[in-house]
This record gives sequence, structure tokens and C-alpha cells, in this order.
Amino acid sequence: MSLLQNVIVIGNELALAFDDGEELYLPLDLLRRACPCAACQGEPDALGRVLRPVQQIGPRGFELLKSEVIGGYAIQLFWADGHSTGLYTFDYLRRLASLP
Repeated sequence: MSLLQNVIVIGNELALAFDDGEELYLPLDLLRRACPCAACQGEPDALGRVLRPVQQIGPRGFELLKSEVIGGYAIQLFWADGHSTGLYTFDYLRRLASLP
């Protein structure tokens, strides 16, 4: 498993560099819309149905203020509108980076 070495915002993208030489570049708007938290993606009800909320993201919602590495497996992003509950695993970020 590779470890995250560096995280930086370049223009409208988040760049991540891992110790094995892998680099990921992810648009900030994609990251915010793909936030994995229950408030953004929904959560199952008692019958297992996922109730997906309608996201209302204002312009400051796409401005990344800071990030924190969580253990050796994820990153937490802190957005200018106060949202910060999503933990983006490195595997999830790799899947997002491979989207067309």
C-alpha cells in the first residue's frame, strides 16, 4: 500500500502524490459532488433503501480550504461553506480519477 506524501491545490484541481510515484489530479467540483458522506450520498433506511438527498452546493462549496490525512488510508477535505464530513479513501480517489 502506498502512502500519501503530498497534497496541494493547483488551479481548480487537487493534486495528490504518493510515495510509489503515483500522482492523481482531481477537479475540485468533482470531489465536492462525489463527497462520500451520508449527508451527500444518502444512507440506508430500516428497509435498506438508500435515500439520496438533493445536494444544494453554493459557489463557496467548491473552494477547498484545507485537507487532513486520516490514518494511512483517507483524506478529509474542508470546504469554504463549512462542509467537511466526507472521508475520501485513497481507493475511492483512484476510482474518481479513472472516470472519463
